[in-house]
Amino acid sequence: MSKQLTISAGQFSCKGRKDVNQDFHGIYHASGAQLGHKGIAIALADGISGSDVSQVASQFAVTGFLDDYYCTSDAWSVKTAAERVLAATNSWLYAQTQQGRGRYDKDQGYVCTLSTMVIKSATAHIFHVGDTRIYRLHGATLEQLTVDHRIQVSPQQSYLSRALGVDSQLDIDYRTVPVEAGDLFVLATDGVYEYVDGAAIAAAITATPQQLDLAAQAIVEEAYRRGSPDNLTVQLVRIDALPSPEVNELVRRYAMLPFPPLLEPGQMFDGYKIVRELHGSSRSHIYLAHDPDSGQHLVIKAPAIDLQNDPAYIERFLMEEWVARRIHSPHVLKPVVLGRTRNFLYVLTEFIEGQTLAQWLQDHPRPGLPMVRGIVGQVAKGLRALHRLDMVHQDLRPENIMIDGAGMVTIIDLGAASVAGISEFCGPAEQAGLPGALQCTAPEYFLGEDGSARSDIYALGVLVYQILTGTLPYGVEVPKARTRAAQRKLRYDPAPERNRDVPPWVDEAIKKAVHPDPLRRYDDVAEFLYDLEQPNRAFLGRQRLPLIERHPLAFWKGMSFVLASALLLSLAFRGH
Repeated sequence: MSKQLTISAGQFSCKGRKDVNQDFHGIYHASGAQLGHKGIAIALADGISGSDVSQVASQFAVTGFLDDYYCTSDAWSVKTAAERVLAATNSWLYAQTQQGRGRYDKDQGYVCTLSTMVIKSATAHIFHVGDTRIYRLHGATLEQLTVDHRIQVSPQQSYLSRALGVDSQLDIDYRTVPVEAGDLFVLATDGVYEYVDGAAIAAAITATPQQLDLAAQAIVEEAYRRGSPDNLTVQLVRIDALPSPEVNELVRRYAMLPFPPLLEPGQMFDGYKIVRELHGSSRSHIYLAHDPDSGQHLVIKAPAIDLQNDPAYIERFLMEEWVARRIHSPHVLKPVVLGRTRNFLYVLTEFIEGQTLAQWLQDHPRPGLPMVRGIVGQVAKGLRALHRLDMVHQDLRPENIMIDGAGMVTIIDLGAASVAGISEFCGPAEQAGLPGALQCTAPEYFLGEDGSARSDIYALGVLVYQILTGTLPYGVEVPKARTRAAQRKLRYDPAPERNRDVPPWVDEAIKKAVHPDPLRRYDDVAEFLYDLEQPNRAFLGRQRLPLIERHPLAFWKGMSFVLASALLLSLAFRGH
């Protein structure tokens, strides 16, 4: 019978002599197929003492890592998955730091140290930034596996040279350590390791070898007894058993899964029965499938086999699964995790029975404003779920939005989504090109700039305009405007001239959302939604622009017609 990775663990934390415990710790012990694919993760964070929000940073860093790491694609290596999760975590913390007092003094920001260890198969993967420490215990001797990122100015003064939340870019140490059954690892904050040694730790473990929680508590109490003035946290992890070689081989094979072939209706594929193809393109094939075990219908998204030698495309494909797993919103498509071993590379998602917004608009070419608000409001909630995690959708359009029979609206395609802090891991090939469909792509992308939440707000504004008028606010001119000068010349086509039922104040809200300059758009989708629901006084106070400013071409055409008519009348009178 194949063995599985098995550990014993204990952990204990207390605020010690401080008023607040700014340490945070956690262990995620996976089971089933996830144990083989992802392993067991341990994380420990320590907030900086000068900040009154660093405990929030510590908690977010640990919980974010433990949650998001297990949401990443099973085909990613531990290194790729962890580094991308940590980059996204750092980006969020840095954004919070920039919005508060930490913008001017990092010692008051959302800053913390972090040491994490992922034990997978017979290897410990260590990721570290700051001065929390990871040791391996040999008898009564501690082998330090991490390097402190701390600069000593004097015997009494030192400062962190690296931490989470300090900078937009994260430089994190990574190393791997082979493990054997019986190995014991110790994770500790400076409040512990500066006051207890290997002998004290070994003695605590020897006293209660089968109750590592009690051993961890004894170590913390000993550090406190020896005068530690800091928060105190220690984690103990012992390797009890390692997986057998055949299980290791299965894990390695999973990381090199082949692309699926083209699938046919009625075909059995990895235990699923293919019902029909829902959509096919040069980049992917999407199938409706039935799972005999659960009785539910699912969607299988398979990569196009012609792209199997394109590593950038594969990374983007795997990123989509992680993005979907991170988001918890009824208005964003949910991935399905059944725990069944996969033999091919694909993504499973829920099946939404309904039609795309593009199809819906064919049946409802001129929906009323209340109905439009109901649809847009749900899309906006889905976008906010992404934006709260520093993610940008980048491909919002009618074809990527589903409406079911009950009127529930869901964003269904995350293939172009970007995650803050991840771009530095992507090669030039992956970053090349424009995200999404050109008609909904924000103008800044055509200047080679990165997208932001305001780029999604632009796409949402275009979507509202399309639903109300059936056309685009700038026609087909935006993709042609590849310079700032050209974008300043773009002229917005007022929606009421296409649809008289659109109130001028609603049109002003749309106009602001789709402004060519992202800095002149709304900061948040909620603000745009609010202005669509009720009149903004600033918009009500604006007078309607004269025709020559709204439509200079139409104005001069009209003037030409009037002048030509006057000339013909003059000639006719002269003839008489």
